[in-house]
Amino acid sequence: MNHVMNTYASYPLTLTRGAGSRVFDSDGKVYIDFVGGIAVNTLGHAHPALVKAIADQAGTMLHCSNLYHIPLQIQLANKLCALSGMGAAFFCNSGAEANEAAIKLARKFFYDKKENRFEIITAIQSFHGRTMHTLAATGQEKVKIGFSPLPAGFSHVPYNDLDALNAAITDRTAAIMLEPLQGEGGVNLANAEYLRQVRTICDQHGLLLILDEVQSGIGRTGSMFASEHSGVRPDILTLAKGLGGGVPIGSMLATERVSPAFSPGTHGSTFGGNPLSCRAALTVLETIETESLLLHVQSQSQHMQLRLQSFIEQFDMVQQVRGQGFLLGLAFNVDVAPVITRCRELGLLVLSAGPQVVRMLPALNISQQLIDEGLDILQQAIEDSFS
Repeated sequence: MNHVMNTYASYPLTLTRGAGSRVFDSDGKVYIDFVGGIAVNTLGHAHPALVKAIADQAGTMLHCSNLYHIPLQIQLANKLCALSGMGAAFFCNSGAEANEAAIKLARKFFYDKKENRFEIITAIQSFHGRTMHTLAATGQEKVKIGFSPLPAGFSHVPYNDLDALNAAITDRTAAIMLEPLQGEGGVNLANAEYLRQVRTICDQHGLLLILDEVQSGIGRTGSMFASEHSGVRPDILTLAKGLGGGVPIGSMLATERVSPAFSPGTHGSTFGGNPLSCRAALTVLETIETESLLLHVQSQSQHMQLRLQSFIEQFDMVQQVRGQGFLLGLAFNVDVAPVITRCRELGLLVLSAGPQVVRMLPALNISQQLIDEGLDILQQAIEDSFS
């Protein structure tokens, strides 16, 4: 009997092993992996540098309480702050925890200033996590059913709509929280000028800008952070998923102006920033640099998008290519469930982003050969599903 709680509508597939951008099921069948643990397996599966780092660290120290200084945590914080321009980092274990920390920090910042600002504006179709506050922040009603009453203090406006955003600001607004590229909500990309204007609005009203890069960060879009494409620096930045390459870790970064609002006793995490997760994250960041993976993502994303664009001309039901880098979506005017199923049968793993979008999140180091093999399968799956 399976005693795992039934919280996932899992596919009828048991994966037992991975190598690079291929995975193997319990029957020995091989699949090209365009899911990557949902943007987690940054370096693919069993990357030698990451395997060695994890093994070495396991033989040294897995966990150390944050009651003591952790050198690897300090190194990782320094690295992330240098890359992002932020002032300090808090470490946790997941994206939801990173976003929860961001919400708490924003409220504490204004509490310390003796300003009654606590409300946060987010976008419709956003996804920020499944804790109670991140669920309240999420702009999708379907994930909130059955959990009322949710915490107060959140409002939602259409994405890429400055007029709606301006209209939602009140004297109680503390922050605007956005994903530069919505993953779960349909692979929707924020316009660069929109993000720049949001930054200006925050500055004009004295608000904090929180950017949720849990899915879009760590090289996923061809820059270390998706916000770099617009030149916008937030006050608070959240990361997780790809940061550890498969080892659970999340981080909430904040500027030097904002980060002091957290002081001893205001927030914490038992496992956050442990030596193992920090060693893994440092290895991921180092490998992105040494293997020039940002340039690889940029060039191969162009190749991938050109091929996907050809599907629009070939198939009436394919409407649009969305996204950036290796966070791409193929939007249909029909339900994509049959396509995902057929892809799996043919040896390609993809996932959805809503009922009408096929989402693709390959490892940053996937080869062009495997990209083409995967897209050949996707093309065949569309033909088979709608012929």
